[in-house]
Amino acid sequence: MTTDPAADSAPAPARRAPAGAAVLRADVTEAIRDAVVEELAAVGFSRMSIEGIARRAGVGKTAVYRRWKSKLHLVLDLVGAFAADGLPAPATGSLYGDVRALLEVMSHVLRHPVASAVIPDLLVEAARNPDIADAVRGALLDGQQRMAQGVVADAVARGELPADTGPDRTLDLLIGPLYWRQVVVRDAMTAAQLDTLARQVVAGLRADVPPM
Repeated sequence: MTTDPAADSAPAPARRAPAGAAVLRADVTEAIRDAVVEELAAVGFSRMSIEGIARRAGVGKTAVYRRWKSKLHLVLDLVGAFAADGLPAPATGSLYGDVRALLEVMSHVLRHPVASAVIPDLLVEAARNPDIADAVRGALLDGQQRMAQGVVADAVARGELPADTGPDRTLDLLIGPLYWRQVVVRDAMTAAQLDTLARQVVAGLRADVPPM
């Protein structure tokens, strides 16, 4: 009996899967994710293809499509894993401490090779396609907004910020400098620079500036 090299299921030793059900092997999933990173580095998002990803991963295209219905969904899933989604909001007991902790998380995310390789390409594609823009927004911003909401709500409860302070303004002050420095300029920020930026963000949030 010959073995299909593109096969993506394996029988469990203790129990059998229901007839017709495919068992998605974790090692194949990781191989595909690694192949995506390599393919993006080699050809970019616009020229990346499911065929190229499958070839790099050493699997058939079916193995990729069992997990993701398109290359966009594949990349967004990969980016989402490094976008701070699901992480708890910092709770240090002070606005400065929370902002500094949030900056540390965001800086780590933007330094990751997946983020630095993928995000610029995704933003270019998002500018051309509203559907991609919505998907990118969900993958990149939803988790960060929840974290910022937690920081702002705690600061308002402690009396450190006005009640009308919004998380969007917090993210503007946080992400703008980090993204420019680490993704555009590609120069990592030191701990001392993050300390300074945290103080500047806190001062900006406390400033009596009318909303735009």
